[in-house]
Amino acid sequence: MLSEFDLIKQYFKRHRPGRAALGIGDDCALLAPSPGMQMAISSDMLVEDRHFFAGADARMLGHKCLAVNLSDLAAMGARPVAFTLALALPAAEPAWLGAFAAGLFALADLHGCELIGGDTTKGPLTICITIFGELAPGHALRRDAAIAGDDIWISGTLGDARLALAGYRKEYALDDAAQRMAGTRMHMPTPRVALGLALADARLAHAAIDISDGLVGDLGHILAASNAGASLNVDALPAGQVLAAQPQALRRQFCAAGGDDYELCFSAAPQQRAAILAAGAASGTAVTRVGTIDAAPGLRLMDAQGRPLDLQLAGFDHFANA
Repeated sequence: MLSEFDLIKQYFKRHRPGRAALGIGDDCALLAPSPGMQMAISSDMLVEDRHFFAGADARMLGHKCLAVNLSDLAAMGARPVAFTLALALPAAEPAWLGAFAAGLFALADLHGCELIGGDTTKGPLTICITIFGELAPGHALRRDAAIAGDDIWISGTLGDARLALAGYRKEYALDDAAQRMAGTRMHMPTPRVALGLALADARLAHAAIDISDGLVGDLGHILAASNAGASLNVDALPAGQVLAAQPQALRRQFCAAGGDDYELCFSAAPQQRAAILAAGAASGTAVTRVGTIDAAPGLRLMDAQGRPLDLQLAGFDHFANA
């Protein structure tokens, strides 16, 4: 049976140069930002049967647990540097650990993000990552920076992750191919790090947030922090490939309030439209303009013709949605 320290050494300690002055193996890691830069820090926890199904594919889970943290850095316009991993395991199973580590490090290496420490213990499967990024002072994309008259933009597509969940729960019937395709969006989201960096480095965007709990809920955080309102064209929301083939009512619901998308929602001045489209193209990320920041408070949902929609939508809440 693997001991705690053997587990760390075999699956998570890597002998390769990184940014940390001191990494795994001591009481603390030592990490310093580049000269003149600020550190951006975020933590996310994933709990079995709450954030992922029991028996979830370990490699996909390794990807997702880091992807959701990278998405937070993307929303701030920060460049990934390093992360820590706290892992509670029911048992130390070599096959599971190998697959989990492979998924984790494949995404970490793609973004040059180094594992520098953490903890392991026995218990219900729970994964907690704290991630560290860096960015220039004054360049952070903050939730409180939206300005009346700004365009509202969305990266990528929305809704396929929620559609996959509906399929798994038998709330909605999908054929096997559609379920697999939508499931990929749920299990292996793509953090929009390159787009976030482009928006922040060139100061193209004002406010930003990543869409984890549903667009209307997450956009609501921007509006509350910025003391603003918004008009949102629900029919302009970019539906995922599988969701796009479903009825309009389902498209509207899952695009606007689906959750687990890990796309960026951001606001920017209208004169930046060409530059934002260019930044999206350069980062390989589609971007879609879907609404406007208003001075009047509240979120107004519209159809493609600008007519009000009476949709009862809310973002996910970890305690209300038990």
